Amino acid sequence: MTKKIGFVFPGQGSQAIGMLADIAKEYSEVKTTFDEASTVLGYDLWCVVQEGPAEMLDRTVYTQPALLAASFAIWRILKNHSTIQPVLLAGHSLGEYTALVCAESLSFQDGITLVAARGEYMQEAVPLGEGALAAIIGLNDDVVRDLCEQSVLNNEVLAPANYNSTGQVVIAGTKAAVLRAIVLAKEKGARLAKSLPVSVPSHCKLMKPASQKLEQLLKSLSIKQPIIPVINNVDVLPYETPEAIRDGLVRQLYHPVRWVEIIKKFETLGINTIIECGPGKVLTGLVKRITPDMELAQTADLNSLQTLLVAE
Repeated sequence: MTKKIGFVFPGQGSQAIGMLADIAKEYSEVKTTFDEASTVLGYDLWCVVQEGPAEMLDRTVYTQPALLAASFAIWRILKNHSTIQPVLLAGHSLGEYTALVCAESLSFQDGITLVAARGEYMQEAVPLGEGALAAIIGLNDDVVRDLCEQSVLNNEVLAPANYNSTGQVVIAGTKAAVLRAIVLAKEKGARLAKSLPVSVPSHCKLMKPASQKLEQLLKSLSIKQPIIPVINNVDVLPYETPEAIRDGLVRQLYHPVRWVEIIKKFETLGINTIIECGPGKVLTGLVKRITPDMELAQTADLNSLQTLLVAE
């Protein structure tokens, strides 16, 4: 069977202190990419990633450029040292920006500018400690949507943020409502319901102020038609025009990530191999649960990356 390859790019939660350290010793693309990002940002991003502290890297203003740079560095290695040719791309939330950079829709420098600003806008929209996210495992999507509605009081916000895999949904919103929902989810028989260590409640209406600022920034940047199709998070459709990309990235901030449908779309379009291009193995685990027969590979460490380079 001919391999038809899709790439997926990780979002927040895949970062770790020391990520790509082993890969950087073997491949100059890592340091080159981080140096380029640092020039844009005005601080040493590689130092943040390697030395931390973890609390700093986990702040969204640092997490977002760090993950974009890490994933794009691995993309460059694969492009320079292999003949792997993906025919479809998608990214999980923040990872969609990486997909667009790899598809040459956005320059890497503009991508770094965008995600750094996106992190600032998101943090400004909800003061630290006022928003939260939680993972709910073991309940169907309709039950999760219902318990979100049952958990809000007055003007609070709570909604599904990520449909990550079958029976695994992340919810986001006002912290008090999230805590109520965790209790309610356990009462309804959830296998797991717990808060996540993320500094902002993304993909819910609390992000509307951030989306308005992002919209203005996107208007000022050059965006091109992707040279490889990119499936977007909000509509689960390939981006067709630069205007659609701007619109999709704005709406992505306050709409849920439809990851289950995205991976099923890959399958429908004939993809039989998915490579997780970037640090961590989060998406590989999710894809395995969504499409058990999909061939999978990841690139989170030197061994995995070199195994992939040798095998192709």
